[in-house]
Amino acid sequence: MQTLFEGIGIALAALRANKLRATLTILGIAIGVMVVMVIAAMVSGINKGVSDIFEQAGPRTFMVTRFFAGGIVVSDGSDEMSPWRRNPPLTVDEAEGVAQLPSVSAVVLNEDGGQPISYGSRELGSVNVRGVGVNWLRVSGGDVFPGRSFTQLEYSAQARVVVANQKLATELFGTLDPIGRRIKIGGVPYEVIGVYAPPPDLFGEGNRPRAVIPHATFDKYIPHFRGWLQFFVAPATSVTLDQAMDDVTGALRGARGLRPGEDNTFALVTQDKMLETWDQITGVFFLVMIALSSVGLLVGGVGVVAIMMISVTERTREIGVRKALGARRREILWQFLVEAATLTLVGGVVGMVLGSLIAMIVNRVTPIPAVVPLWSVVVAVLASVLTGVGFGMYPAAKAAKLDPVDALRWE
Repeated sequence: MQTLFEGIGIALAALRANKLRATLTILGIAIGVMVVMVIAAMVSGINKGVSDIFEQAGPRTFMVTRFFAGGIVVSDGSDEMSPWRRNPPLTVDEAEGVAQLPSVSAVVLNEDGGQPISYGSRELGSVNVRGVGVNWLRVSGGDVFPGRSFTQLEYSAQARVVVANQKLATELFGTLDPIGRRIKIGGVPYEVIGVYAPPPDLFGEGNRPRAVIPHATFDKYIPHFRGWLQFFVAPATSVTLDQAMDDVTGALRGARGLRPGEDNTFALVTQDKMLETWDQITGVFFLVMIALSSVGLLVGGVGVVAIMMISVTERTREIGVRKALGARRREILWQFLVEAATLTLVGGVVGMVLGSLIAMIVNRVTPIPAVVPLWSVVVAVLASVLTGVGFGMYPAAKAAKLDPVDALRWE
């Protein structure tokens, strides 16, 4: 312990004596550690935000879609690179058949398109128009106030009614009461019956104008790319998720005439599978984090070698005296390794402080709930110390191998 504290004291004295060299060393380590902490905080915050979004739909709700590969899919537009083309699109009739199953409590259709929306002289360009089922709030979360959502009767009658989100209502009507006013979507008149207040959204969907209309109305009046209808399924409370998924799979296979042994021409996606896919995507961020932080640590490590070699040269006579008084090689080696690790640890602490400040700023000025996870602090400390030990090994070994007689003669 005495040697440990002595090495730390000598390292801190070297920092004060060689401020420029020490600053360059600390800067490299600090940048590497800062990158680790900022990316870790952002990825952890994004993962939490994604989990919260999935929870809004209910933990047992699953999605039925035309195709789901998971991860990052690259396609050049050819049939070979676009496997979803082998699957026929889902249909409203199939969704209605699923809704009749005893193990299913609700089915919510979902399809999107873009159309210009106008009110009087005000016109917005391509606004997202979403066609949904009657129970769409069960999946989307949030609330409609003031006003209301559309009814089953309005849905069946393909009524031209619309629920505008708060952003759309503000941009079209300003401070006017939007309820009961008539707007045009793609040149077709609709009556505004409600204003949708979405839940907090990580990706800022609430900050974009959006119109929600009955899917039957959407299918009739809104031009859109047909083939990507999807629907969400909420299992009945009396059945398990697996049972509901098995029933839905059986119903869709029967409706499509698939024989035993043939692959499904649709996909059922649970929240766990979507989170697993998201984890694969965030894994790319971690690879970037490792690459960027490695550059910073490498720069800092080169600085450690330089400053420690200078330290060995300046203290050659001291090393000779210590060896003459009985100091062994491992004690000299330990002392210089402690010095190197102390230098890089100081850089790691500076990086942790900067990383925490940046994460705090991101958390306050963006929707990302960035919070520095404990594991990133541990990784940052270990990375900085191991960098000091790894790059300080050569100067420390050189000091330990000095001949005491030659070291005492050093001028």
